[in-house]
Amino acid sequence: MQTSSPAPAPTSAGTEPPDAPAPPAPAAGAVDDLDRARARRRSRIWVASLSAALLATLVGGVAIGPVTIAPEDVVRIVGHHLLGAPETVTWSEAHESIVWRLRVPRVLLGAAVGAGLAICGVALQAMVRNVLADPYLLGVTSGASTGAAAAILFGVGAAAFGEEALAGSAFVGALGASALVFLLARVTGRITSVRLLMSGVAVGYALYAATSFLIFASPNPEGARSVLFWLLGTLSLARWSVILAIVLVVVALTLAVLLVHSRALDALAIGDETALTLGMAPGRVRARLLVALALCIGAVVAAAGGIGFVGLVMPHLARRFVGGAHRRVLPVAALMGAVFLVWADVFARTVVQPQELPIGILTSLVGAPFLLLLVRRLHAATD
Repeated sequence: MQTSSPAPAPTSAGTEPPDAPAPPAPAAGAVDDLDRARARRRSRIWVASLSAALLATLVGGVAIGPVTIAPEDVVRIVGHHLLGAPETVTWSEAHESIVWRLRVPRVLLGAAVGAGLAICGVALQAMVRNVLADPYLLGVTSGASTGAAAAILFGVGAAAFGEEALAGSAFVGALGASALVFLLARVTGRITSVRLLMSGVAVGYALYAATSFLIFASPNPEGARSVLFWLLGTLSLARWSVILAIVLVVVALTLAVLLVHSRALDALAIGDETALTLGMAPGRVRARLLVALALCIGAVVAAAGGIGFVGLVMPHLARRFVGGAHRRVLPVAALMGAVFLVWADVFARTVVQPQELPIGILTSLVGAPFLLLLVRRLHAATD
C-alpha cells in the first residue's frame, strides 16, 4: 500500500517559503540608466532655476543703483523700448535715460562677460587637466592689458578704431597673445596640455612685463591710474554699441561650439590616451577649441578688463551641483557666471557711492577664500 508524501507546511499570508528564490537584482544597465535620468532631471532643475534667477537678476541689476528705480518701472521702460508697450509713459525722462541708456547695456554686458568667463574656465580646466586653470591661463588677458595700456597711455589704435580704440586695441592684443601661445604650444608637435599650460604662463609673464614697462614709461600719471582701473575690471564703459553686440554674439557662439564638443571635453578631461582610444585627435581638438576660447576671452576682456576668479570658481560650483558631464556643466556654469557678475557689479557701484569700485576687487574677495577651500579639499583627497 502506497503512502502519500506529506504536504508542505502552509505558509502565512504575505510570506514566502524558506526556499523561495530571492528577487532578481536590477541589471547594471538599468541602474546606469536610472542614474543618468536622475542627473538629467537635476540638470534641468538647475537650468530652470538659474534661468529664473538670471531674469530676476537682470531686473534687479537695472533697478538698484545710486538712483533706485522700481522694478515695475524697469519692466515698463524696457517693454516700451523693445515691444512698444505700454504706449502711455508714466515714468520720468530721467528714469528712462538711466534705465535704457546706462543700466540695461551694463547688466547685459555683465551677464555676457560672466557667462563667457565661466564657460571658458570649464573648457580650459578640461583641456589642460588642471583644476586651477582659468581663462587667464592662456596669456590672453596679459595681451589685452598690453593693448589697452598702449591705447590709454599713448593713443595707439585711435586712427584705426576711433571711439572704440581702447576695446579694439585690447582685442588685438588678446588675439596676438593667443596666436603666440598657439605657435609655442605646437612648435615641437601636437598641442598637449602641458605645452599649452607652459606656453600660456610664459607669454602671460612676458606681456605683463611689457604692460608694466608702458606704465613706467608714460609721462601721464592719470593715464597710469586709468590703466590700473581697467586692469582690475569694470563695466562702466558699457553702452549700446557694436562692442556689446560682438560680446553677446561671441559668447553665445562659444557656448554653442563647446556644447557641440562636450564629449570631446569629457575625453580630454580624462586624458589624451582615452581621447585616442575613442578615435579623437587631442591636438586637433585642442587647436579648434583654443581658437574659439581665444576669441571669447579676447572679446570679454577687451570690453570689461581683467575680472578674475569667475572662470575659476563657477566651473567647480557647476560640477558640484550637476556632475562632471560637460553638456550639463556648461549651461549651468554660464548661468551661474552671469548671475554672479551682475550682482558683483551692483555691489561695485553702490557700496562706496558716489565712487565705483573695480569689479575685480569684489570677485577676488569671493574667489580667494574659495581657492583656499579648493586647495584644502585637494590636500585632503591626496592624504
